[in-house]
Amino acid sequence: MRVLGVDPGLTRCGLGVVDGGVGRSITGVAVDVVRTPVEAEVAQRLLRIGDAVEEWLDTYRPDVVAVERVFSQHNVRTVMGTAQAGGVVALCAARRGLPVAFHTPSEVKAAVTGSGRADKAQVTAMVTRLLGLSKKPSPADAADALALAICHLWRAPMRARLAEAEAKAAELARAHKARLAAAARQTRTGRTGATS
Repeated sequence: MRVLGVDPGLTRCGLGVVDGGVGRSITGVAVDVVRTPVEAEVAQRLLRIGDAVEEWLDTYRPDVVAVERVFSQHNVRTVMGTAQAGGVVALCAARRGLPVAFHTPSEVKAAVTGSGRADKAQVTAMVTRLLGLSKKPSPADAADALALAICHLWRAPMRARLAEAEAKAAELARAHKARLAAAARQTRTGRTGATS
């Protein structure tokens, strides 16, 4: 499976592609950061991000896009820009029929470092090590994009098994309720037949 990981942001939007193999084997394919000028209009900045994502989707043809889920911050303006950039990425993927998975920062940190409270330096160091890179991806947005892709590769099979188990449990519950309803009907019919 090939995953395009995206660390959304208006000023810097990290993009990273990672291939997943058997088990937990992973290979880094590409990484970069799309930058937009702070003085530009928001619409133009979002257009620049959208164009870059479209280009990456054409070039690397991922199977899924993993995007960092926006979380609450004190700076509302930063949250808005991050959410807008993430929305553009999701839209680009949806236009191509690609699934989009959202992961929280703590999920990504836990998947890559083993701790949901890891700092950016720890995430960068682990991404560098896990992918066998000769130098650390820079800036941190680049490492975060790769970390998102790794997180999805390692968590997707577990999520799929969980969804399958939940679907089976729901089907068993429906079948059980149907048997109970049939037994109740049969009991009522038996009583009615006995009184007549």
